[in-house]
This record gives sequence, C-alpha cells and structure tokens, in this order.
Amino acid sequence: MDMGLNNKTALITGSTKGIGKAIAFELAKEGVNVLINGRNYDQVEQTVNEIKSNFPATSPQNATADIVNIEQREALFEKYPNIDILVNNMGIYEIMKYEDVDDEIFEKYFRTNVLAANGLTKFYLPKMLQKDYGRILFIASEEAIMPSGQMPQYAMTKSMLLSLSKSLSKLTIGTEVTVNTIMPGPTLSENVHQIIDGIYSNEDMTFSEKERKFMTTNLPQSEIQRFIKPFEIGRLAAFVCSPYASAFKGSPIRMDGGMVPTIF
Repeated sequence: MDMGLNNKTALITGSTKGIGKAIAFELAKEGVNVLINGRNYDQVEQTVNEIKSNFPATSPQNATADIVNIEQREALFEKYPNIDILVNNMGIYEIMKYEDVDDEIFEKYFRTNVLAANGLTKFYLPKMLQKDYGRILFIASEEAIMPSGQMPQYAMTKSMLLSLSKSLSKLTIGTEVTVNTIMPGPTLSENVHQIIDGIYSNEDMTFSEKERKFMTTNLPQSEIQRFIKPFEIGRLAAFVCSPYASAFKGSPIRMDGGMVPTIF
C-alpha cells in the first residue's frame, strides 16, 4: 500500500536502534526523508548511511542531539526548522522497586520521557498548524494503562504521554494535523534479544525456543506468545503518520500482543 508519504520529512528521536530505528526504516521505505536522532554522532551516521544504502531515493540526515538538553534541542531546531512528521520515541526504562525511586529519579524520567518530547512538540506543532498539515506521534507502552509495578517511574511518564497527546490533539481541531500515541507491548529490541539469550545461555535452544519459554514463564497473558517485532510497530507508525490516518485524533493506539486484558 502506498502511504502517500513520498518526500515528507520526519524527525524520529532515539532512532539508531530498536523501535525508533524500525520506524525510521519503515518511513524511509515510504519515501520519507528521515532525520535520524541519537546522542552518539557515529551511531547516528551509521544509521543514516544504512538507510541511504537501502533507500537511495531518499535523503536521510544526521540529527545528532541530546534532546533532554535545552541548548542542544534549540541547535536542532535551527538546523531543521521545518518537518512534516515528529515521532517522539526516545525514552529510558529500568526495572526498579518503588522504595528505590527517589525524587531525583522521578525528575530524571520526567525530563527525559516527557519534557524532551514536549519541548520538540511545542516547537513543531505551531508550524504544522500554520501549514495545516503534520503528524505528531508519541511512543508510549502498555505500562501506560496497565502498570506492572516493576517500574513505577517509567509507567508514570508513559501515562503522562497519553494525557499530553489528548490535550494537544484538542489544539488541532479542524486541521490536517494529528497527535496520537502508540502503546507497544513487549518488543524484541536489541537489548531484549541479548537479555533473553543471556537468561538461557547454558541451554541448547534456538532463540525462538528461548523466546517461547520466556513468554510462557514470564508473560503468559500475551496472546501472541512472542515478542513484537520492531518492524511491526514501524509499519503501524508509518500508517498513523500517513494522510490516510487523518481520523485518528488524540488516539491511544494499542499494539500490545493482547497483553492488556480490558476491552478499552
């Protein structure tokens, strides 16, 4: 399906690996000129070259910046003042006990997972409204609506993104600008792949067998009984960012593999 995205420009934060990289690849596949973001210049440049090699008709660009840092954000705005699509993917997470989460940690997660994305949105949203076209997408998690209790500092920030997305969507009434959120379930990022391999390092099993064993033992509520592949989220994101998804407004879109047991 042609998503109607050819020659659009998209900034995807945290796009040198995992879900962010997958979204960048799926958008580039649709002819989007992607701005690859991360804190490490060499990693960003490597991803840019990889996308350019796979999709030579597009013009991927290096958008290295620590977007938590206000000065680096502002430098990014000067370099790329106009975009059509903003994907707020960058975030941090860690399993922590509630009693170990002090105010400083809560503030770090708030600045990183919420305020950085909000800072980008506050700059680009008015420009999108002015030209009557744009897509803003927040990447949250099933933890936003079904906290596991294993990382309260992370779940809190992901719930905030749902509220922020809905509030900002109210500013887009009557326009071709949309603000939405995707909530992925457990996803097979590079880090997760290493973790699963490490858990069963002494067992003679294929990775698929390790994956099934882990899911059965630890995530029996998953209906797909495997990790979601990053490209699956990338494909969904490409559609939500397309002109064909203009009726999605402030929507929390679940792609959780059946993890959330409720009907809404």
